[in-house]
Formats: sequence, structure tokens, C-alpha cells
Amino acid sequence: MGELATRHRLLAMYNTWIQARDGGGLMAYGPVSSEVQRRVAGYVERILKGAKPSDLPVEQPTKFELLINLKAAAALGLTIPAV
Repeated sequence: MGELATRHRLLAMYNTWIQARDGGGLMAYGPVSSEVQRRVAGYVERILKGAKPSDLPVEQPTKFELLINLKAAAALGLTIPAV
């Protein structure tokens, strides 16, 4: 998909940075992966201590990040201003 977008100079956005980077996408937007991993570790710990998975609350991410692939932006002729 990323190669197709790049070949036709289309803007592509992904939900993880790895997909955007490896697929040549312009942007990625999604939950902060380190925050998600920390929450998962908490769930694993509770399950290993005997909690039933069905009793654990469903949580949603609260921190998100927008990442821009500057190499892909340059290839598309876009200038991304510094923040």
C-alpha cells in the first residue's frame, strides 16, 4: 500500500509509526506505544496473580501522538514547519 501511495504521490496515514516508516507513509497517529505497553504489563501482572481476565476493566488509551515522516514529506515536495 505504501509503495502505491508513494508511486502516485498520495498522502498516506497509518496507525503505527512502524507501518508509516516502512511503508513510506507520510504520517502516523495513534496511542503512545510505551503507554500501551505499560498498561498491558499491568494486565499481565494481574492475570498472573490470579485475576480472571473477564473481571478486568476495559481501558482506552489516553495519550496519543502524531508522527510525521520527513523523508516522505520531502519526497512529496512538502515542507513541514519546525515547531
